[in-house]
Amino acid sequence: MTDTENNSRTPNALDRMFRPRSIALVGATERSIWSVAAYDNLVRFGFTGRIIPVNPKGGTIHGLQAATSIAAVGEPIDVALLMVPEASLLDTIGDLQAAGVAGAVVLSAGFAETGAAGAQRQETLAAAARQAGVRMLGPNCLGFANFVDAAPVWTNPLRRPMPNPTLALISQSGSVAMQMEQFAYQQRIALTHMISTGNEADINTADAIEYIAQHSDARAIALFVETIRQPARFAAAVTAAGKAGKAVVVLKVGASEASAKAAQAHTGSLVGNDRVFSALCEKLGMIRVFSIEEAVITADLIGRIGRVNRPGLALIAMSGGMCEIATDQAEKEAISLPALAEETLVSLRNVLPDYATPANPLDLTGGAMLKPELIAQSIEAISKDPGIGLIGYVFDVPGKEDARGFAARFMKEIGAGVAASALPTVLLSNAFMPVNGFSRALADDNGIAYSGGGLRHVLTAMGHLLRWSGALADRTERAAVARVDARPVREREVLDHLARYGVPVVPGPVVTSAEAAVEAARGMGGAVALKIASPDIQHKTEIGGVALGLSGDAEVAAAYQAMLARVKAARPDARIDGVIVAPMRSQGTELFVGTMRDPHWGPAIAVGLGGVFVEVLKDTSLRLLPITEKDALRMLDELRGSSLLDGFRGAPAVDRLAAARAIVAIGNAALALGPDLLCLEVNPLLATQGRIEALDGLTVWENDVGHA
Repeated sequence: MTDTENNSRTPNALDRMFRPRSIALVGATERSIWSVAAYDNLVRFGFTGRIIPVNPKGGTIHGLQAATSIAAVGEPIDVALLMVPEASLLDTIGDLQAAGVAGAVVLSAGFAETGAAGAQRQETLAAAARQAGVRMLGPNCLGFANFVDAAPVWTNPLRRPMPNPTLALISQSGSVAMQMEQFAYQQRIALTHMISTGNEADINTADAIEYIAQHSDARAIALFVETIRQPARFAAAVTAAGKAGKAVVVLKVGASEASAKAAQAHTGSLVGNDRVFSALCEKLGMIRVFSIEEAVITADLIGRIGRVNRPGLALIAMSGGMCEIATDQAEKEAISLPALAEETLVSLRNVLPDYATPANPLDLTGGAMLKPELIAQSIEAISKDPGIGLIGYVFDVPGKEDARGFAARFMKEIGAGVAASALPTVLLSNAFMPVNGFSRALADDNGIAYSGGGLRHVLTAMGHLLRWSGALADRTERAAVARVDARPVREREVLDHLARYGVPVVPGPVVTSAEAAVEAARGMGGAVALKIASPDIQHKTEIGGVALGLSGDAEVAAAYQAMLARVKAARPDARIDGVIVAPMRSQGTELFVGTMRDPHWGPAIAVGLGGVFVEVLKDTSLRLLPITEKDALRMLDELRGSSLLDGFRGAPAVDRLAAARAIVAIGNAALALGPDLLCLEVNPLLATQGRIEALDGLTVWENDVGHA
């Protein structure tokens, strides 16, 4: 690496690039819509630095004297926008090096997105940029816009910066970035930065997140990603953003093409790689969303409100119907609308009309139209409730002033309530509506955090905010697990390994004679089960390798002999270690616990109920390892069949804490086996009243698949 390359690839190089005082428009021409848009954006933003059009023909372009090359400028340039054909890019990169350019934005397409040949051209371009010591954004990207410093290097028309920005946008797709920016502008949500990373030959999403975390006043970051090219760096960048107090909201499309190698076991087919990404979001404190509207509205809300200290939400409206709609929506979003404390109800009764009923949600009725001060009084009263952490007031901010000044009066009362509130308070529209400059100024002037996203979108965002806040409060360091050299394959070996990590396992010696089977069964004091022990046989029942409910010496001995005969006839090639003798366990709730190794994000653990729930409904919850007992308890809560753990139709309830401890121990046992382990499954983990027990264990290994 040259000295020039080393110096330009420091964090200062990105700062020079994203906060430029000199911008070269390479390939500038008034015949290009890209060039015209880029120049117009600079003028519209009021960029005060130097703009240098570059064109081999020279002349006057965009009213400015053009340089014939960047080197001809004769002074260092912070960033160059390259609007030249793909075939000319390598020569242009050399010109950048001669001019001491810090960063380049490459508009041109025709690289990795076109296939293998394009990917090779992209790598050649990236290598040339590295050699030249130039940081490169793209190729195949629209650029970036620094709204705070009035420095756009963007090739589509942009609107002027707005005041009070709190949100940064980062997108691998320039088109999606434009849609997000347009939606944000429609809602008068001010941006600090917008960065389109394109093909990410050099600067990638992680770089952009790290830069925003360190150099921006944004309080939230909204991402659009299709793939994560450097998983470890991405995770580190998101963590850094969190430590800097910036929430990360991610809209990710597409599941990983890499299928789970443990497909012979259940876990790989039950989980899917896209769910592993959701587990990553859970681990890193990222908020995953599924639409542009949800991304922008959620990030805006969190940026304005910040962390909430309690999970309860209170809603206030001037319509009983809206309160009912809100109640249904909150239930779908798993948002808690706690009953108000008695002292809160007393305070509300003292200010509300007699015909109004204090509750959560609170219907102020039409009385607030005649007496707007009820708004401020109600917000203040509810803000003192010990069960509430966030207040939402439902009201449409007017888009213009009315002749009698009603808009200003209502907003003044809402602002007074917000100012008197001991809790974060959000004003949200009844239905989705665009926010114009008058509406935003009216809200801002009264100190009100306002979203025009409507009840549905804003309640969804509130749910994200409350869960994100709770996750921050519960953030616990996951303890590292020491590696071992063991490589258990056979069922008994797997169970013994689990037991060493604190997993309760069923007794089950492996015997090699009918006499030994009888002796083992006598020691168990009841009916027993026999299972063939073979590293080559996974599905034992299909070949007669399981016998259940055996009692008495003669029955056990006969079952042993008959099982060996059946298995040897069905699988003469299989290695037979003997027969496992275990006490019968027929009552209880079956849980499935399985770990897998994602090729990008590492080991994960899935938990589900057994039987139809896991086989057909695929009702599982997933986390990346390691996990804590709190994580495991939340996983059990997330199951659609979770109520079955609490004694459904008279069945004994499962000790959730004991189950959670066993789940954590299974995860730790998997981590201890190292990266060659693809899958460790316990199926079932049987939960009965007073007992949790692993009945079966299975491992799948990289390059050496073994089944128990």
